[in-house]
Amino acid sequence: MKLLRHGPKGQVRPGILDAKGQVRDLSPVMADITPQVLSSAGLAALRSMDVQQLPVVSPTELAVPWSGMGKFICIGLNYADHAQESNLPIPKEPIIFMKPLSAVVGPDHAVVLPQGSVKSDWEVELGVVIGTTARYVSEDQALKHVAGYCVVNDLSEREYQMDRGGTWDKGKGCDTFGPVGPWLVTADEVPDPQNLSMWLEVNGHRFQKGSTRTMIFGVAQLVSYVSRFMTLYPGDLISTGTPPGVGMGVKPNPVYLKPGDVMRLGIESLGEQHQKVHAWDPALIDG
Repeated sequence: MKLLRHGPKGQVRPGILDAKGQVRDLSPVMADITPQVLSSAGLAALRSMDVQQLPVVSPTELAVPWSGMGKFICIGLNYADHAQESNLPIPKEPIIFMKPLSAVVGPDHAVVLPQGSVKSDWEVELGVVIGTTARYVSEDQALKHVAGYCVVNDLSEREYQMDRGGTWDKGKGCDTFGPVGPWLVTADEVPDPQNLSMWLEVNGHRFQKGSTRTMIFGVAQLVSYVSRFMTLYPGDLISTGTPPGVGMGVKPNPVYLKPGDVMRLGIESLGEQHQKVHAWDPALIDG
């Protein structure tokens, strides 16, 4: 199943994509796509429905595909070639950092550069959505705790991240720096999360072209590993790292985002995102 939410802020409604690619309105049968819906029982109940009986709608604005995200956990340098282009060593264990929930926006929402930004960058990533509580889970059981997968753009202000000391969080957590969606694709439709092509373009130029095959630490390993350090709850999101081709890695002169740029990115079977980059404007963040 491909689950989604649509509508303007304060009027978001749940939906599901049918076999013909039409959006069916789920609001007659549920108020929202909550963490409870992402449980095994909740998804089983959804699968038992005849979605063809639900009304067809034409969304004008897509939101984050589920509500109630408790944690936005990210994995750094999880592709060896991206670590190389970043001039950083290949990690021996997964690097964990967090994005604040204030960074999370829908897949086509405006990306707003923070004040004084000179090195804002893009990163297409596979998102893993937790469906059942995971605490000290083994690697061979880890995928049983996954409700589904989604596209994430892990935007980063590299000057804040690299040049100004401290942790990565201040370069990763800017408002609008975490577009998620367009859909949450349930795990049964993604039989092998380690075999998905992924790409990202800026102004029509393809900068990133990779595959989840080249992850250093795979999805099952990451879910297991992260669950040793924090309990993962339904609705939590793990963003699993980016392949090479970020702006910081362009030689000889890095390329960074500027107002007016348009990003387009996607992952095989998980849909596409489109974002226009804007100069600082709080109305675009809060609207």
